[in-house]
Amino acid sequence: MKIKECMKKNAISISMETTIREAAAVIVEKHIGILPVLDKNGKPVGVLRLSDLLSLEMPDFLELVDDLDSVHDFGAVETTRPAQKLLHQPVTAIMEPVMTIEEESGLLRAFAMMLKNNLYDLPVTNATGELAGIVSQVDIGTAILSLWSAE
Repeated sequence: MKIKECMKKNAISISMETTIREAAAVIVEKHIGILPVLDKNGKPVGVLRLSDLLSLEMPDFLELVDDLDSVHDFGAVETTRPAQKLLHQPVTAIMEPVMTIEEESGLLRAFAMMLKNNLYDLPVTNATGELAGIVSQVDIGTAILSLWSAE
């Protein structure tokens, strides 16, 4: 089985000019955890993950805390929000480098890439490098497991 057989074909993406605030609104509206960032030719140049946005809320002192079990909440920090100036910047300021998989690739190769790089979702490209969809660990895992019952 190939990735193109189990991926989500209606991938939601954003352009390089999209602001951080706009990207956050898309994630909230569409209830998704990843946004491929595309150039003018529809090719992925980066990725914005829900965790990238949420890390803007994390207090700087978090790295100094060894035991999170002793921290029940962050007090007043819980109500702070990122600076408006930051939210108006383009997503290119915080996006991650993109790792993609070609739609003709096999399931185990994609799953191995995801496990090795601690990824839950992966943008899928066509033969010309344009975004063709998104595949998740769940998409791949259920596709593999469905083959077990077919035998």
